[in-house]
Amino acid sequence: MSAPKNSRPKNVAEHVLDRLAAWGVHRFYGYPGDGIGGIFTALPKRDDAEFVQVRHEETAAFAACADVKYGGSPIGCCAVTGGPGAIHALNGLYDAKLDHQPVVALLGHTAQTAQGGGYYQEVDLGTLFSDVGGYVAEVKDPSQVRHVVDRACRTALADRTVAVVILPSDVLEEDAVPEPPDAHGYYQTSAVPSSDPGAPAPAALEAAAAVLNAGEKVAILAGAGALGASTELTEVANRLGAGLSTALLGKGVIDDRSPWNCGAIGLLGTTASWHLMRECDTLLIVGSTMPYTEYYPAPGQARAVQIDVDGSRCGIRYDTDVNLTGDAATTLDALLPFLEDKTDPTWRAHVERWTASWDEYSEQRAHARTEKLNPELVVRELSDRLPDDALVAVDCGTATSWYARDLTLKPTQRGSLSGTLLSMGGAMPYAIAAKTAHPDRPVVALVGDGAMQMNGVNELITVQRNWRTWADPRLVILVLSNDDLSYVSWETRGMLGEAPDPQSQAVPDVPYAEWATLLGLDGATLTERDAIGSVWDRALAADRPFVVDAKVDEDIPLVPPHVTLQQAFNTARSQVAGDPDALSIIANGVKETVGAKARSLLGLPRKD
Repeated sequence: MSAPKNSRPKNVAEHVLDRLAAWGVHRFYGYPGDGIGGIFTALPKRDDAEFVQVRHEETAAFAACADVKYGGSPIGCCAVTGGPGAIHALNGLYDAKLDHQPVVALLGHTAQTAQGGGYYQEVDLGTLFSDVGGYVAEVKDPSQVRHVVDRACRTALADRTVAVVILPSDVLEEDAVPEPPDAHGYYQTSAVPSSDPGAPAPAALEAAAAVLNAGEKVAILAGAGALGASTELTEVANRLGAGLSTALLGKGVIDDRSPWNCGAIGLLGTTASWHLMRECDTLLIVGSTMPYTEYYPAPGQARAVQIDVDGSRCGIRYDTDVNLTGDAATTLDALLPFLEDKTDPTWRAHVERWTASWDEYSEQRAHARTEKLNPELVVRELSDRLPDDALVAVDCGTATSWYARDLTLKPTQRGSLSGTLLSMGGAMPYAIAAKTAHPDRPVVALVGDGAMQMNGVNELITVQRNWRTWADPRLVILVLSNDDLSYVSWETRGMLGEAPDPQSQAVPDVPYAEWATLLGLDGATLTERDAIGSVWDRALAADRPFVVDAKVDEDIPLVPPHVTLQQAFNTARSQVAGDPDALSIIANGVKETVGAKARSLLGLPRKD
C-alpha cells in the first residue's frame, strides 16, 4: 500500500486516490485549482502516483485519453478544478467518449455550503457533463467514495467511455469512510475489474464462416478495435485471400508495406481501398464504424460479417449478415478453424496490383515539384527513418491526410489521433501522453501550423519541463507550416464552391524552431527540398526534443480517392470565384494528379 503514513485519519481526497489505485490508476494529468485542491495536496504524499502538469485543462483530458490509446494505463485520468477548469476539459473528454476510451475525470466543485448561492465558478457540473459521461456522480458524503469510484472505473472499462466524479472542495477535506457501515442505504463494492468478453458461440462462428467461405472476393475493413490482433488478422486474411483497408485509428495493424494492404479508407484514403470496397463481394469489418458509408461497398453489393467488442456498434454502417460480439483477437482466432483456404489467387492478385499502382502514383505525387516544399514528400521521407518502436501523434487537418497516405507504419509502431471528434489541438497532448507513458520510446508529432498555434506552442513548455526525465529524449514535432488553415480552405473549395477568405483562413507566420530553441530545446527551419532527409536525420538523432518547422506549400490539392462530379464542379467554381491561389492550385493540381498519374502509368522514374 502506498498511501501516506501518518497518525491522523485519511481524508476523502486520500481515499479517492486509494480507490483509484486499486483499479490501476496511477497517472493524473491536470491543472490545479482551489476547487480540487484536496486532490493536489494528497498526490505528492504518494509514491505510486504520477502527476503531469499541463498548460490547459483541455490538454489534460486529451492526454488522459491518449494515455490509454498508447497502452500506458488501463484507465486514463484527468484532475481539474470546477467551473472554467471543468469546462475546458470537455473537448478532450468528448475525444475519449467518441473514440471509446476509458477515462475517469475528477472535477473539483464549489463547496456544498455555497452551492445554490451563485458562488464564484459555480456551474451545474452534473447537467453539463451528463452527455459526455457514461456515469456522472457527485460525492456529497464520505461514505459514497468507495462505491462512486468503483462504479466510475467499472463503467469506464466495461463501456469504454468517460466517467465523471464530482468532488466538492469541502467534502475532500472530511474524514474518509474506507469501510461503509453494514447498514441500509450503504454499499459494499468491489474494485476487481470484470472479465473481458470471450469468443462468440460456435454456432455464430459457423454462420460467419459460411458467409466468408462463400465469397470469392473478400475485403477486410480494420479499425481501432483490431489493434492488438495483427497476427490473427493476418492469418484470417491469408486464409481468405483477402485484401485489407484500414480506418484511421486502425492504421498500422497490418504493415502498411504489405502488398495486400490497400491503405486508408474514406475521404483521405487510397484509390486501392476504393477499388477494394467497390469490387468485393464479401466484407469483413473488424473493430470499425468508419462513418463515410459512400466508401463501403454499394448497398446490396456484398454480404458482410462484423466483429466488435460492443454489439451495439455492429450493423450500423453496412447491412451485415452476421454480427459477432467479442474481442477482435479472440474472435478471429476462434473463427479461423471454420474458414476454408481460398486457392484461387486471382482476387489477391487484383488487390496487389491496385496497391502497387497506388504506391507508384503516391511516389510520383510526393516528388512533384511545388513552389514551396511538398508536404507529402516531407512526411514520406520520415517513413524509412521512423524507428521500429516509434509512437506517432497526429493532428487533424492536412497533417491527417499526409499521415494516412504517406507515412507507412508497422505493428510495432503506433499512431493515433482524435479519430472521431476530429478535433484540432490533439497532437501535442497525445505526444506528451505517449512520452509520459513510454519515456523509453521515440515519439513523432505531425502538426499543422493552425493546431500548433492553438495549443502546441504552449504545450512545448510542458515538454521543456519534463523531457529530462525521459529515458529516450527524442520527441520530434513536425510543424507543417503554410500560413493557412488549408484543410478548411480545401473544404471551402470542394464542398461550397467558394474561394477561401484570407481573413478567416490565413494564420500568422511563427518561428516555431526559434521558439523551441528559446525554451532550451532544439529545432530547424526547413525550406529546401534537398535538406529534408538530413533534417529528419538530425531531428531523430537529437539529444533533446526537436521542432522541424517545414515551410510547405498550401496549394497541394487534397484529392479524394474517388472524385465526384460535384466535388470537381465546386472546386472549379471556386477558382472562377476569384481564389487568390488559383494559378498555383491549377499548376500543383496538374503536377500532383495528371502528371503524377501519367508518369506512374508509363513507368517513368519520378521527377525530382
